[in-house]
Amino acid sequence: MSKECEVSNVPAVLIEHVGKWYGNMHVLRDLSLSVAGGERLVVCGPSGSGKSTLIRCINGLEVHQQGKISVEGKELTSKTLESIRNDVGMVFQSFNLFPHLTILDNCTLAQRWVKKTNRKEAEEIAMHYLMRVHIPEQAKKYPAQLSGGQQQRVGIARALCMQPRIMLFDEPTSSLDPEMKKEVLDTIVELADSGMTMICVTHEMGFARTVSNRVVFMDGGEIIESADPDTFFDHPQTERLRTFLSQVMH
Repeated sequence: MSKECEVSNVPAVLIEHVGKWYGNMHVLRDLSLSVAGGERLVVCGPSGSGKSTLIRCINGLEVHQQGKISVEGKELTSKTLESIRNDVGMVFQSFNLFPHLTILDNCTLAQRWVKKTNRKEAEEIAMHYLMRVHIPEQAKKYPAQLSGGQQQRVGIARALCMQPRIMLFDEPTSSLDPEMKKEVLDTIVELADSGMTMICVTHEMGFARTVSNRVVFMDGGEIIESADPDTFFDHPQTERLRTFLSQVMH
């Protein structure tokens, strides 16, 4: 049901000399990054390094003041924002589910309102993705009746229901306990095997090594290092990354 990633020389995401400020705080500094179609990119770094801001700029949740962001060759502007968001799914730190709606209704709402999908088809698509994240039996329940890990898997299913070509994950396990983290990370690993373009901000270094084609390390609003996972973890090139890994690896 998902859109297949097409072989293309056009990057899935292209970030060129992007700058972002909050008042006088310079949070992204002349940042450039290219993500290929089907690539699984993990972005890591200390708190305040700009990694979540970066990922939120890709689908216009944050507005950059300098440079250019393009998604599959289309520059992100106020005119293209809606069409780009149709192709870019996002899973947040918090689950952001509507508490008064069932799980099924949470997964069909955007389909019906944004894509004008009829209820029957929307529910079929929702059940397909709830099965894919292994919780179809929760469809008639409400968010409060589910564990945190189950709610985050609903969040993933809900994003997939819009059949995006690119998925963004902003620290999707940061609010979960260790057992729930594993079930969500396992779900994302399964998705990664499908060939979808994925950009994931995370502090989970074991997951980063397992799922990624490339790992990017950010600090101070800049990309300090970018490498394949084996090189990144086994042969860091900068003292700043070596220090970071020594603090987060157990």
